[in-house]
Amino acid sequence: MILDCSILPDDPDELKRIICELQESHAAEVCLLQKQVRHLYDKLFGRKSEKSRYGEESPQLALFDMPEPDPDATPEAPVEVEKHTRRKKGRKPLPDNLPRVEIIHDIDEQEKICHCGAELSRISEEVSEKLDIIPAVIQVVRHIRPKYSCKHCENAAEKGPTVKIAPVPVQLLPKAIASCGLMAHILTAKFVDSLPFYRQERQFDRLGADIFRFIRLKRTLFHEEPLFST
Repeated sequence: MILDCSILPDDPDELKRIICELQESHAAEVCLLQKQVRHLYDKLFGRKSEKSRYGEESPQLALFDMPEPDPDATPEAPVEVEKHTRRKKGRKPLPDNLPRVEIIHDIDEQEKICHCGAELSRISEEVSEKLDIIPAVIQVVRHIRPKYSCKHCENAAEKGPTVKIAPVPVQLLPKAIASCGLMAHILTAKFVDSLPFYRQERQFDRLGADIFRFIRLKRTLFHEEPLFST
């Protein structure tokens, strides 16, 4: 086959013959390349367990390879399925154990009068529930212990003044500013909710708590200061 364009013949018939040979050669090469590509795709993405209906070397799979019905097989009996009612999907109702606060959005009294002059009657109502939360509130619990003394015994030198007062309530950490409820809140946030102490300090700071005293409380929890005063 002539590949050099500078030595092509001048005869038109010879040129047509060369062009036809080139077309046939290119068509054969294209067909071969297409087969190789199909074979490669079958090897990469085809099912390894399936076998071709036309032989192992052919990448073409059977399109209508359905099993023929067995004439000796007995027909299967029909199976009855019980009717069922599909539950409508919707929002899950809020728990009944949560307290409810009712807010009534009513129309004006003037709108309760019909155009005929009669008063409208309340026939029903529409209720929609929204989940709300009350933010944390810091408060100070004052433990007041009144003192009592006997005015008649104030001048008695032999027994001295008589003063009575209630004992100090039992505390988790003596002389600490934190109550049992605050201690439980701090420990739960730290060891259950994985909330670091520095983030709790920011929360208490927004609520108006004393950050310095809170830091001392944290040190007390981790034995950086003595648990009990001596």
